[in-house]
Amino acid sequence: MLAPLLLLWPMSIAITYLVAKSIANQPFDHALEDSVTVLAQQVVDTDGKVVSRLPGSARDILRADDVDNVYFQITGPRAEYVDGDRDLPAPTEEERERAFGPSVRFRNDSMRGTPVRVAYSYVNLRLVAARGDEPRLALVQVAETLDKRAQLANEIIKGVILPQFIILPIVLALVWLALARGLSPLAQLQERIRARRPDDLSPIDSRQVPEEISPLVGSLNDMLGRLSHTIDMQKRFIADAAHQMKTPLAGMRMQSELALRQRSPDEIHHSLIQLAKSSESATRLVNQLLALARAENQPQAGLAFETVELAALARATLLDWVQASFVQQIDLGFEQPDGSVEIAGNAMMLRELLSNLIDNALRYTPAGGSVTVRVRRDGIDPVLEVEDTGPGIAPAERERVFERFYRILGSGAAGSGLGLAIVREIGHQHDAQVEVFNNPRSGSGMLKKSPGSLFRVTFPTLDAPDDDAD
Repeated sequence: MLAPLLLLWPMSIAITYLVAKSIANQPFDHALEDSVTVLAQQVVDTDGKVVSRLPGSARDILRADDVDNVYFQITGPRAEYVDGDRDLPAPTEEERERAFGPSVRFRNDSMRGTPVRVAYSYVNLRLVAARGDEPRLALVQVAETLDKRAQLANEIIKGVILPQFIILPIVLALVWLALARGLSPLAQLQERIRARRPDDLSPIDSRQVPEEISPLVGSLNDMLGRLSHTIDMQKRFIADAAHQMKTPLAGMRMQSELALRQRSPDEIHHSLIQLAKSSESATRLVNQLLALARAENQPQAGLAFETVELAALARATLLDWVQASFVQQIDLGFEQPDGSVEIAGNAMMLRELLSNLIDNALRYTPAGGSVTVRVRRDGIDPVLEVEDTGPGIAPAERERVFERFYRILGSGAAGSGLGLAIVREIGHQHDAQVEVFNNPRSGSGMLKKSPGSLFRVTFPTLDAPDDDAD
């Protein structure tokens, strides 16, 4: 605030000086105008000759000035000298055209190297003599130096500037005190935030901050709340992941110690088989943790979505699970519409989503059952469905199965509880809606006690391209 004030001060002085000069010019210009008017009345045309009837006493009064020098000049229609000071400059052609008429004009000029203010007017001698219509113009000029004007302007400036020398320091002091007082709550807020512990994400007290900053503090508190929630989720995730990793690692350690104590090749082989299963379980858990981390960090990765043909992607993903379905004796089928079904998405993440749905269906479907992957349209919305003939999911459990590490009690199927959490996260990244229903095609024949499950992922409609776009 000090810098603008200090810059505005000389600007204020300059403007004040210009205004003071304008004010000082007005009374002296009126005096010059009166002199020109009186002098013009003394100019006459006598037998075609321009004559000045100005008496000597009038000349003395005209030049009587104890501060400035006063000059006057009268010239005829052909610029011939009539009376006054011969070396007073004549108006320019442009000034002459502007001054045509009875009015008095003003200009700034110089006389013998000294600046002067000149008032001039043209007198129509023929109208005065009442002879003919063609005007004969005589020029009447009165000029004076600018000393009185400068003195008056300086007096005005002194009257304005001197109070400013007193007022400006007071204004600066008041501004300094007001801003210091106004910003002190911000300084205190800054110190309170700096003094916080790194793990302190509690809301900032907004009662001690200026009213203008309250919305900003409110936004910071909202951000701190979201950050605290995210950190709590990460802590729970790490704790749950560590807890889940204990089981396969403990099994691997136990089986390896058991194999070291065995002497029989059959028993050693059995321990190695169990060790391989524990290793597979740990590997799957780590892979799912990595997949979930990739899904959660997808917005930060900055990967642009591309147009994906959903049926082709589903068919290619399904082929990866054909061998597993043969081993588990499950009928793995695929249904697709006649036309193309395109969505905007990331192909790698979508394959991960579908793989987790298929894996989940195969794990919970008994031998002899079926799993069907279906791509269709619900109106104009692309839909991906995976249905199975397994035990189904109770309505009370359908929302919780998407939580991390949550598993339905008594299911008996191996797993980490991360697959559906990955599905939900990838679905959110694609603005898709993930829903769970009973399988309407299950519940007949041998499987009439198995309601089965239907996982439906509804994607937003891909915007149609603009035909007029370049």
